[in-house]
Amino acid sequence: MEEFVWAVYCNGRKMGYSIRRKSLSEDEIHVMQLLRGVSMGAGVLPPAGKEAAAAVDGGGEVTYIRARFERVVGSKDSEALYMINPDGAAGAELSLFFVRAH
Repeated sequence: MEEFVWAVYCNGRKMGYSIRRKSLSEDEIHVMQLLRGVSMGAGVLPPAGKEAAAAVDGGGEVTYIRARFERVVGSKDSEALYMINPDGAAGAELSLFFVRAH
């Protein structure tokens, strides 16, 4: 995960690119603080700060998923994260693939 830019695939569909950053924005810090006590789950967080007052029609909301993932390194050019199913059923419900963008 030391690479700066990765192509991202979610359940086999290309979703875009992921860029590693060195610091978090204020909004990202707010989200991480809200999710600090959440060990597993999914949901929607309301907008924070200035966006909360201006939010109309769901604007500014953040959809999140928090779960345990298994990390698999395929090669120096690819890595994958497989969401671990908490009830022990076989197979991953969500797969994220990172491919080095050349």
